[in-house]
Amino acid sequence: MRQSGIKVLRSRNLKRTTDGDHDFNILPNLLQQVFTASGPNQKWAGDITYVWTREGWIYLAVIIDLFSRRVEDWAISNRMKQDLTIRALNMAIALRKPSPGCIHHTDRGSQYCAHDCQKLLRRHGFKALMRGKGNCYDNSAVESFFKSLKA
Repeated sequence: MRQSGIKVLRSRNLKRTTDGDHDFNILPNLLQQVFTASGPNQKWAGDITYVWTREGWIYLAVIIDLFSRRVEDWAISNRMKQDLTIRALNMAIALRKPSPGCIHHTDRGSQYCAHDCQKLLRRHGFKALMRGKGNCYDNSAVESFFKSLKA
C-alpha cells in the first residue's frame, strides 16, 4: 500500500450496536477468551456492526467459525432487528450443518437474547454463550474481523 500511495482512512463515526439493557435472558460467558478450536463447527462467534454506504448506514451480522476464522455466513439490513441475526444464523446452519453441542458465542445484545434467536439455537442443539458485560475482548475474534473489514 505504501509503494502505491494508498492510505487507510478510518471513520470516527460510532454507532451503538449492542443494547444490553433489556429483560431477555443473558447467558453465561464460558468461552473465557479461548478463541481456538480443534476442528470446524465446534465454536462459532457472532456479532453485528454498522457500515456506512452511499445510501446510508447498513447493519452487518456475521457468523465466524473459530477454527478457520472464516466468515461462515452473514446478513445485512438497514435495521438492526433480531431477524438480521436469525437470517445469518439460518444461512450458516444450512451451509455448515453443525453437530449438536457447537458453541455459539455472541455479545449480550437484545437480538441474540431474544426468544426467537434462543429458540433457533436450542432447536439446532447449540450451546449458547455470551460475552461479559462491557468487555470487548470477550468477542475479539469478530471485533478483529470488523476492524479489518472497515479499514
